[in-house]
Amino acid sequence: MDKFNQELLAERARNIPLYLHAYAFHLNMRYERVLPGDLLDIAHQQKLKGVKIHVEDGESQSLQKLNDRQLHDFKEKAKQHNLDVHIETSASDQETLTDAIRIAMATGATSVRFYPRYEGHLNDVMVKIAKDIAWLSRYDDCGLSFTIEQHEDLQSHELVTLVKNSGMKNLSILFDFGNMINANEQPLSALEIMSPLITQVHIKDAKIIKEGKGWGHEACRSGYGDLPMEEMLKALLLLGEDKPQVYAFGLEEEVEYYAPAFRFDDEGDNPWIPWRDASYTPLPESDKIDARLALEKEHALAQIKYIRTLCDKFITNQ
Repeated sequence: MDKFNQELLAERARNIPLYLHAYAFHLNMRYERVLPGDLLDIAHQQKLKGVKIHVEDGESQSLQKLNDRQLHDFKEKAKQHNLDVHIETSASDQETLTDAIRIAMATGATSVRFYPRYEGHLNDVMVKIAKDIAWLSRYDDCGLSFTIEQHEDLQSHELVTLVKNSGMKNLSILFDFGNMINANEQPLSALEIMSPLITQVHIKDAKIIKEGKGWGHEACRSGYGDLPMEEMLKALLLLGEDKPQVYAFGLEEEVEYYAPAFRFDDEGDNPWIPWRDASYTPLPESDKIDARLALEKEHALAQIKYIRTLCDKFITNQ
């Protein structure tokens, strides 16, 4: 790396916009031990820029379940902590997106992330997603930015096609450190293909699992998996010439989350995309719940330290 890029990397690492992702507390939120407002407190304590929170995180106390007064209170708490809020949802149909946009507006969020979940042959699935995005385009000037995540079934060039063909100026790609594995792609090559359109990131590590003629992954503690985390973080920080292209790095330490292979070496030009449920981490046995929830909190805080240590390495050029 030349001196200019080293200096640019150091500057951007020094000012990296880190967001606490609710999935780092996925089990705690499912047991309602950590609630949306608690995430704001943790992010504030850790001196992060904001939070990324799914509309269903927190079960009966999730943003999706809160009334207008409660959503306003969440908005005010985020303001008091000077935190940016990003809303996430796990489908791309009109009903799902409408609800996510409602919540985003009510909480003062600046961004909505979604990903499609359709079953069918790839060509048909692409048509369905394009129709969803065409509907979404009516919100292109509503003040929110939108990201579509590469989420285990679509490949990089397919996502790039969807975003480029959308005509939306406020739609871009959210790059997840591990989800390309399930789509039978490699991390760095997938990043390169999507790089012109990436504005947000989910940071995690994972163990790569060979499954027939494809690959699955199991998320693990950062630094303990098979993903080239340092190389990806470096490449993402360097995107953008005049200013950083990526403006949100979500800390998504979701240990034990598993996702199977969806794309395969011998699948042909129009493979069948199977149905899948939203992201899920297995629950601990009942007598191990408290210990597992405490460990999850420990892992989440350790990831913050891990990423900041990598950034310190970039800053000191070690």
